[in-house]
Amino acid sequence: MPTNAPSSEAVLRHLEWTVLRRLDGLLQGDYRTLFRGAGLDLADLREYQHHDDVRHIDWNVTARLQTPYVRQFTEDRELNAWFLLDLSGSVDFGSRERTKRAVSAEFVAVLARILTRHGNRVGALLYGTKVDAVLPARNGRRHVLHLLQRMRTYQAPAAKHETRLRDLLQSAQQMIPRRSMVFVVSDFISAPGWTDALARLALRHEVLAVRLYDAAEMDLPDLGLVTIQDAETGEQLFVDTHDPAFRERFIKAGERREAELREAFAHAGVDTLELATDDDLVDAVLRFSQMRKQRSRMSTGGALPLHLAPLPSRSLMGARP
Repeated sequence: MPTNAPSSEAVLRHLEWTVLRRLDGLLQGDYRTLFRGAGLDLADLREYQHHDDVRHIDWNVTARLQTPYVRQFTEDRELNAWFLLDLSGSVDFGSRERTKRAVSAEFVAVLARILTRHGNRVGALLYGTKVDAVLPARNGRRHVLHLLQRMRTYQAPAAKHETRLRDLLQSAQQMIPRRSMVFVVSDFISAPGWTDALARLALRHEVLAVRLYDAAEMDLPDLGLVTIQDAETGEQLFVDTHDPAFRERFIKAGERREAELREAFAHAGVDTLELATDDDLVDAVLRFSQMRKQRSRMSTGGALPLHLAPLPSRSLMGARP
């Protein structure tokens, strides 16, 4: 962190005044529904009704009674949230005023502050070339300030290593004891093999992939002869960005990577929030809010599996498409 950079306390106070105050007016009463914990204690069983979440069907009771039954849970208002933070060399890139790490730190601080203000707890795993630190789940402004400070001052080891997100995701699977909301905040520039680990994590937890990126990573500007250096391996390449053919190959390579990332997230079954270095944080949190609402509607409006669904009425059976 530069010596003339503002303190973490000043950054957090600035975010509270410029971002959280605006969100308070825009989200109003949505905070409770956005961050409500999932119930864990079984309270009762009742017959399945339209719009019930099919994930709550009790298959043993359903098989015995030949009628679908769902489990009802005692609602747990407290939510545990965990941030899996990729702080490897590639997140220090930024073509304009802010780096990916700076945007990540501000976004995490805002969400953590929203969560802790409403009685929830947040924890974090910090990854550089390995999981270097674990911050236990706690609440309170001081804890958020500590998390922000750790993100801003973290220094990856001098030795150059390729990022292995699989190690971070597997560590989270072992270290997070109870069902939680998990934010994987990364640019996902990593060695292969992390997709299955992300899918396994999503089986137990509610996972959101927060993908950091910079526009220059997808469309290289015409800068003439420049030296490009890999932030993680240190490998350097001398290129002519004035060459249209080179820029075209660069764009196509970026498009292939985008398609691979979309396929990986779909395979893992997780929602994705794109976060650019020039993004407005209020807009980013509002996009997250809309995503949560959509996910909530989908989970409560799921259809009954086909083998349990009632037969269609005669009128529907006779209808033509």
